[in-house]
Amino acid sequence: MSKTLSIIFIVIALGLIAYNLTLVNFVDPFEKNSTIALIGIMASLCAIILLLVFLTSRKIQDKINKD
Repeated sequence: MSKTLSIIFIVIALGLIAYNLTLVNFVDPFEKNSTIALIGIMASLCAIILLLVFLTSRKIQDKINKD
């Protein structure tokens, strides 16, 4: 997976976080629809973290192969 594709996925995940934030009812965040939105936010955050770990590991691998 290229760096550009990873960045595109990160931007998509950020868009999903923004969309799910609009669905959360901050008065009662644990009602049915708000809970689903919170799960979507957490899943998007996990995806971003995994992509950042992947990009970091690619940088390390490139440095190892370069030496």
